[in-house]
Amino acid sequence: MAHKPASSKRLTVDRLLSKLGIASRGTSQEWVRAGRVSINSRVVRDPATWVLWPKDSVSVDDQPIQDSVKRFFLFHKPKGVITTHSDEKGRKTIFDLLSPDLGYLHAVGRLDQATSGLLLLTNDSALSSYLTDPAHKVMRTYLVSVRGEIAEAQVLEAVAGVIEGGERLQCHTVKIQKSSGRESHLEVVLTQGKNREVRRLFKSLGHEVTRLRRIQYGPFKLEDLSSGAWREIPIEDVKKALRLS
Repeated sequence: MAHKPASSKRLTVDRLLSKLGIASRGTSQEWVRAGRVSINSRVVRDPATWVLWPKDSVSVDDQPIQDSVKRFFLFHKPKGVITTHSDEKGRKTIFDLLSPDLGYLHAVGRLDQATSGLLLLTNDSALSSYLTDPAHKVMRTYLVSVRGEIAEAQVLEAVAGVIEGGERLQCHTVKIQKSSGRESHLEVVLTQGKNREVRRLFKSLGHEVTRLRRIQYGPFKLEDLSSGAWREIPIEDVKKALRLS
C-alpha cells in the first residue's frame, strides 16, 4: 500500500470543492456528474470519488484548482430574503444581494426569511464549523418583540428550557426591555442555533414573535451596518477575535 503523506487529507471530491470554497456541495456534485471535474487528468463522474489532497491534482473545466484565499464578512440580512444559494420556489436569496466578485461564500448558520440582522459569511469551512458547534457555546444576541406581556416566571422558563418537537429549546439569558399587555421587547441570548429556536420557544410559552433581529454573533456586532450591506473582516482579525490564533 502506498504511504499517504501526513500533510494530505483523504476526502470525497464534492466535499473537497466545497471545503476549498470553490462551490457548494450540491453544485460540486452537479459539476462532477456533468464530467467537468478530473482527478490526475482522469475525468470522474461520481461525486463520492476519493481524493488525496493536495497530493492529487484536481481540475474543473481543465483548470487546476487550489485552496482559495479565506474570507469573512459581516452581512446585514434584510427581512424577506432567505439564507440559501438557490430556492426551488424562486424566492430572493441573500446571494442575489451580494456581489459575485466576493467569490463563493456560505452562511454561518441561517436566519429565517422573516428574521433580519447579522449573518456571518465565509468560505472557511473550519471556521464555520467552529462557530456553529454547540460545544463551543458561541453566543448569539437577538432583539425580540412578542405579542402580550412577558412575566418573570416565563423568563425563568425560557432560561430553564422547554421541550418542543422532541428538542430542548433554551435561552442563555433573557432581558425584558419593555413589557405591556400589548407587546413585550426583549434581548435574548442563545448559545446554539437550532432551527427557528426563538420563534418556537416563545410560541410554546404562549407568545407570538412579531419581530426578530440578530445584533451579535460571538464577538461580531451588527452595529451601524445598514440593511443589505456587508463588511469584510481580515481572516487573521477574525481568528484573534475568537482567540484561535
